[in-house]
Amino acid sequence: MRHNITRYATLAVVLGIAAGCGTESGAVATDRVTVTNCGAEVAFDQPLDRLFVNDGGMIAIALAAGARDKIVAVSALARDKDVLRLEYGPQVDTLDEVATEQPTLENIVGAKPQVLYAGYNYGMSESRGITPEILASHGIDVYQLSEACRQVDGQAQRGTMDPWVALDTDLRNIGTIAGNPEQGATVADDISDRLEKLRAAPQPASKPTVFVFDSVSDTIFSSGSFGGPQGIIDAAGARNATEDVEDTWTAVSWERIATADPDLIVFVDYPGQSVEQKIDALRTNPASRNLKAVRENRFVNLPYAMWVSSPLNIDAAETLRSVFEAHDLAPASGITPTLDVRQLGLGGNDWLG
Repeated sequence: MRHNITRYATLAVVLGIAAGCGTESGAVATDRVTVTNCGAEVAFDQPLDRLFVNDGGMIAIALAAGARDKIVAVSALARDKDVLRLEYGPQVDTLDEVATEQPTLENIVGAKPQVLYAGYNYGMSESRGITPEILASHGIDVYQLSEACRQVDGQAQRGTMDPWVALDTDLRNIGTIAGNPEQGATVADDISDRLEKLRAAPQPASKPTVFVFDSVSDTIFSSGSFGGPQGIIDAAGARNATEDVEDTWTAVSWERIATADPDLIVFVDYPGQSVEQKIDALRTNPASRNLKAVRENRFVNLPYAMWVSSPLNIDAAETLRSVFEAHDLAPASGITPTLDVRQLGLGGNDWLG
């Protein structure tokens, strides 16, 4: 699939005198900004002084959009700290991680944020008792990750926005909410320019097929047409083996990888299952052990924050494109990855070079 980032004004900044309510930091909110988030107009008091961010991808968006000095707490940072430090430097080391995995309601409320930046299945869910309504009862506003807008029974599934548009939207919106609209827009524009260079590059006569291997049980957790990997793989000049699945991250059968017979298998690197365990599962399961990608170690393993919606998606796309070119699956483009992920020293990267 080919999609163009739509440069429409999702940011509609509305300035108006608010009721002058105090914030936890002692500042007085005198203005509000309104942004379009998951199809709704949502207003946020200004200035924003206390932001809680969950998950490595959203932390990357917030840092890129110039919100570091607004962040009072984060969660689920540890697994992505190395790649975030590689991209954003030592400012990552001073982030206050109050939960190593998904935060509890107590973690969030205890940090006394004005705004929580999270998503459904990215820190929020009805089953965990963390929803915009519950947080509102504690005086906390919510900005939802556009990749994973709220899923309501009988309504459209989450993730119905093109992944690149979702990223573009969040960078601009978070920049606006944090009082740095120019910074958010600058980063979004840079990603758009790099994306257009990838799309304008010479395309392979036959697109290589890529299978996203997140984790494994009796099924494989992969990613469909609305997840970050779809945009990454598409921009790199390849085809996502599960692009027909209209979801973000989802479980698929082992038969799917057998039928796809991919040219490349990409892993999502994070704790819980090592890349060695994932490769072992591929080598032992009858559905996958004889696939050429498995026999020939056609593997690339990138950090979690490069696959979920984040500014690092463009780095992942450039990296995959360079892999395809190095193995004669795509013509030379002259594009060099901006981020050298080889510095991370991750295992399972036989094809990274």
